[in-house]
Amino acid sequence: MLNLCTCLAVAGLLLCTPAALGAQRAALPTTDAQAQSLAATITAADLRRHLTILASDTMEGRETGQPGQKRAADYLRSQLEALGFPAIGPDSSYFQRIRFSRQAWDTISLRLDGTELRHLWDYYASPGQNNSRGPVDINEITFLGYGIDAEGYSDYAGHDVAGKHILIFAGEPRNRNGNFLLTGTKDPSDWSLDDGRKLELAREHGVETVFIIDPAFRNNVQDVRQEVLDGRLRMVEQTEAERRTANSVYITPELARTLLGREYKKVVRARRRIEKSGRLRPVTVATALQLTQEKRVSELIGENVLGYLEGTDSVLKNEVLVVSAHYDHLGKRGDAVFNGADDNGSGTSTVLEIAEAFIKAKQEGLGPRRSVLFLWVSGEEKGLLGSEYYASHPVFPLEQTIADINVDMVGRVDEKHAADPYYIYVIGSDRLSTELHRINETVNRDFTQLELDYTYNLESDPNRYYYRSDHYNFARNGIPSIFFFNGSHADYHRDTDTVDKINFDKMVRIGQLVFYNAWQLANQDKRIEVDVRP
Repeated sequence: MLNLCTCLAVAGLLLCTPAALGAQRAALPTTDAQAQSLAATITAADLRRHLTILASDTMEGRETGQPGQKRAADYLRSQLEALGFPAIGPDSSYFQRIRFSRQAWDTISLRLDGTELRHLWDYYASPGQNNSRGPVDINEITFLGYGIDAEGYSDYAGHDVAGKHILIFAGEPRNRNGNFLLTGTKDPSDWSLDDGRKLELAREHGVETVFIIDPAFRNNVQDVRQEVLDGRLRMVEQTEAERRTANSVYITPELARTLLGREYKKVVRARRRIEKSGRLRPVTVATALQLTQEKRVSELIGENVLGYLEGTDSVLKNEVLVVSAHYDHLGKRGDAVFNGADDNGSGTSTVLEIAEAFIKAKQEGLGPRRSVLFLWVSGEEKGLLGSEYYASHPVFPLEQTIADINVDMVGRVDEKHAADPYYIYVIGSDRLSTELHRINETVNRDFTQLELDYTYNLESDPNRYYYRSDHYNFARNGIPSIFFFNGSHADYHRDTDTVDKINFDKMVRIGQLVFYNAWQLANQDKRIEVDVRP
């Protein structure tokens, strides 16, 4: 793809020997002319066609979880299907579905003998971990060890706790030598790492409420404090309707002692019995508790859209390049539709055109050596949630993901460049890999000749754009990432961000720049190097 001397420069070599050039050429599936022919399939007419649909009023601003976003996702699906991309998502779909939830307590109250206890001080309960329910009077509570049911050890065996409220310790039991009973070593089992597993088990046994004595209360309460106070949408593994856990309350060891009163010593003896024999003798204690956990919930389900092209090299195809753009926007406010033509209908359309160029190459027997995932994420406007979800639930292992090229707002011209629209802000290219920076510089020089503006790449940039688009969720995981951006303008996040203001000729040049970067990364012999400490 690159000219002869450039191939060696990108590889970091000093000499331009014919033998070395021949080896580099043989590694690529195309000549320069073929690569340019593929890049030429990215046209203003096609970009306009896609963007006119994606930024139309019928898409209602593509707000995550709303009908317009679903229609936009379906449009992307239809295009991928027509181009011949396989469906690699769950249930043979093109989607990776994401659950988002905003949950907050309307009333969270725990009374002991009529005295109100202090939430986030004496106890805490996560709204995201509990079902909503009104006042529950708790007249007795049963100590049930650690709330574990595993091979060789069970706190539930022989004990009927259906309809009851139980008290358990966090973590798992140790023997007198300090080894964990379940593993026989100093290393804990998964029961120490996942309280959700205990709460699911309690629900299966019909338990109404699980009170957990948390010895690390002062540290752990901070996470719940943040959840309660910030009110943001968060990713969740299940919707409220799918929840299969008993309600829970975490309490301080001091509150546990107060709650148990004179029966506290019995619980201590029961714990020692577990440590000695691995067997539990439950202790039931009369109480006068009243618990209220009433909350308000907003739920959304969004979709990431997946366009996967398998590489042609039997070894290198296990490595994956990601080319990403978010396709969601702000939706509607009354009668005003926030069409988001530039933000980010422009990037969405551009990545779709690049995907078409890549699959055309493969259909012509010129497919890339590495695999490429074209990834359109939702939830970006909610806080980069779609890309965060992908990074935490990757379809392909992150350690096999070589780089991310992210395209977010590439259809407009900012005031600084009003005299010459053929520019692009480049962000992040050198943050993890100097090679990525050199590749972008080289392909731009040889093929697209845009002005590359690094203003927003500076660590001192007050806008902090490096941290504000979807590439960052790859970069924070050590994956080299480059973000293409046209800068802000007067219509940013307004209902005036419409298709008639888009510069499609500029979009073509940027789309071709992205294509050439992706083509080089997907085809060069050696995986791009991470050589910068973050």
